[in-house]
Amino acid sequence: MPTAKPLAARLAHIPPTVFSEMSALALRTGAINLGQGFPDVDGPASVVAAAEAALEAGANQYAPGIGVPALRAAISRHQHRHYGLEPDPDREVVVTTGCTEAVAAALLALVDPGDEVVVLEPYYDSYVAMLDMCGARRRPVTLRAPDFRPDLDELRATVTDDTRLILLNTPHNPTGTVLTRDELQVVADLAIEHDVIVVTDEVYEHLVFDDARSAEGHVPIATLPGMWERTLTLSSAGKSYSFTGWKVGWATGPEPLVQAVLAAKQWLTFTSGSPLQPAVAHALDHEPDWPRELARDLQDRRDLLCDGLTAAGLVPRVPEGTYFATTDVSHLGWPDGRAFCLALPEVAGVVAIPTQGFYDDREAGRQLVRWAFCKERDVISEGVRRLAAADLSR
Repeated sequence: MPTAKPLAARLAHIPPTVFSEMSALALRTGAINLGQGFPDVDGPASVVAAAEAALEAGANQYAPGIGVPALRAAISRHQHRHYGLEPDPDREVVVTTGCTEAVAAALLALVDPGDEVVVLEPYYDSYVAMLDMCGARRRPVTLRAPDFRPDLDELRATVTDDTRLILLNTPHNPTGTVLTRDELQVVADLAIEHDVIVVTDEVYEHLVFDDARSAEGHVPIATLPGMWERTLTLSSAGKSYSFTGWKVGWATGPEPLVQAVLAAKQWLTFTSGSPLQPAVAHALDHEPDWPRELARDLQDRRDLLCDGLTAAGLVPRVPEGTYFATTDVSHLGWPDGRAFCLALPEVAGVVAIPTQGFYDDREAGRQLVRWAFCKERDVISEGVRRLAAADLSR
């Protein structure tokens, strides 16, 4: 019988994504899905119209692998408008099929088997799969409950001369932590000291709430002194404009890092959705205030969810950004968060996401559950009403 090749063997231990599993559970049981992070409402109508116009105008064949010029220019203007960065749209910007492909291409291009990669834990799930595909040695720095802030001494001990790359995610999924300038400065100092590349996933860059904005809000590490030349910044339109299904993302940074991503992308998707790219360019240039309004609305929905969870005995850590809030269910008597989430549709008619699968340190995440508030208010209200009415203890 044929045996698995080494890559397949490395990936065999990774279970199917918990997001798909829990969304299928919601569909099968008719439960309210407060688990997977996709919004209930689409983004700006003008952006949809721009996609329709591009379709009608014939933008239906392969786009340039690096991305259509209009979008690359719009991404460059976006980086300059928000952060004072000026990537060259022809050499320092590449369009990807969502940020997921940007992560994949960056790691495949920049990491060799055996390289050490420092990454914040809990992880977005694709990080683990891609690092395993690369044969990297994963070195986690754990954001521990209840405050989910990085232990800077642990970070200093983890980044060494053997480190090839630091993979950041801020604002952070699933904890909702937004790294401060001081925390990022420690990362920057370590990267410079040990000559390390930084790849930073910033898909929630605009979805930061007043609690964090008062302390500067989202700070791209590429803006810190000495970091532009060693930082690859990844983002997308999916979260900022509520078009998660479009899968249009990008990478910006110094030419050698961006061209490395492009070299890998050519053998992944080669190109990304032709009619969607002009529409995303329209979003960045002509709907620049839409993400800020979305963040204000999400903050209201965050508060609705967090207040409801508290009333149901599931006191959350109030997130500073993203779509998500986290609760500890250890006081309810379940063996772990997964058991709680599997029972929750029957117990309360609600679905959530257990976060233990996003940790190497399973004990750190064993009793944690993630809830999404990127849903309509009546959905959130009904979800927390059901939770408050149910007996959630085992």
